[in-house]
Amino acid sequence: MSRLAHIHSLYEALEALPEGVVGELLNGQLYTQPRPSGRHALVASNVGAELINPFSRGRGGPGGWWIIDEPEIHFVRNAEVLVPDVAGWRRERMPSPPDDQRFEVTPDWVCEVLSPSTAGKDRELKIPLYARYGVRYAWIIDPRERRLEAFALEGEEWNAIGVFSPGESIRVRPFEAITLELDALWS
Repeated sequence: MSRLAHIHSLYEALEALPEGVVGELLNGQLYTQPRPSGRHALVASNVGAELINPFSRGRGGPGGWWIIDEPEIHFVRNAEVLVPDVAGWRRERMPSPPDDQRFEVTPDWVCEVLSPSTAGKDRELKIPLYARYGVRYAWIIDPRERRLEAFALEGEEWNAIGVFSPGESIRVRPFEAITLELDALWS
């Protein structure tokens, strides 16, 4: 089987997954997992809720962004497909979302919410791939530890911006125009 046929069949396998199963193509392999737990989904939703008004809608913030839950990002069409929990694009780089499910513009920011079953994949596979494809900022949120880790891409490497804990009010790139109350993410 040619590499192209293999890639094509992997994406067909991803598309054929049953409802309730999330699939990603990472480094030429199909990875699947069930839909996130309630705590995971709550934290991801709260991140989006904190950012949508000031950054997508321009209410209480600068606007100019798309903040989207679980987009299907195609760094390589139908071959390198990642689904972060939340991602953001500056509108000058992506004037409008795509008509189909394939986001082919590299996001400016991604957020991964860790689950016990996905933490290794998120840290060891996805975060390096985000760097490889030029995502400028990444957040990793651990709901069990109630911790947010923020990174900025410098060259081809991630540079830690900071590690933030419950009770903190933070301003963190790329959304430093607002103060984020970390405790709002957990409740």
